Amino acid sequence: MNRAWILLSAFVVSLILIWTAAVGAVYFAGQRPALRQADAILVLGAAQYNGRPSPVFKARLDHALDLYRQHYASRLIVTGGVGAGDTLSEGEVARRYAVEQGVADSMILVDREGATSAESVKAAAALMREHGLTTALLVSDSYHMLRLELLARMAGIRAYRAPAPSGPIDRDAGTHRRYVLRESLLLPAEAILNGR
Repeated sequence: MNRAWILLSAFVVSLILIWTAAVGAVYFAGQRPALRQADAILVLGAAQYNGRPSPVFKARLDHALDLYRQHYASRLIVTGGVGAGDTLSEGEVARRYAVEQGVADSMILVDREGATSAESVKAAAALMREHGLTTALLVSDSYHMLRLELLARMAGIRAYRAPAPSGPIDRDAGTHRRYVLRESLLLPAEAILNGR
């Protein structure tokens, strides 16, 4: 009985240490952009409201457009499927927004199907292969960076972190903390499920 208790305690302590390390990794990955020249800027979708990007999505798109204007890449890839009750996909809303901001439609690749980060990254990787692109700056919120980088690398994209610096989630410390904790649980699950 005593030995079983020791083994159980060791297991629980190990889980806590692994989770703590995951929290730290998620947080610090989001604080360390890795900006460099790439073939494309890949923007992860977020909610849209009647054809307009939500504040979170707009912050991501504006950051991607800033990078595009600074010539970090010559192509934009925008992602995201149709949410419940919506008629437009996040990817289509992002495409329209980018065109309104002066990006030539021919420079934008669109995923209109991805309902999850994993699906969107896989779809983006397929678009990249079709167009001979191999490297991408990943644009999303800071808490999302580590998992996105993992998904991108699993999909065959050489990926670099480019977190949106002023998104609503990052500006609210409590909300940011909740998202970091959530990602620290999703990260190992994603690694196991998509690493098979």
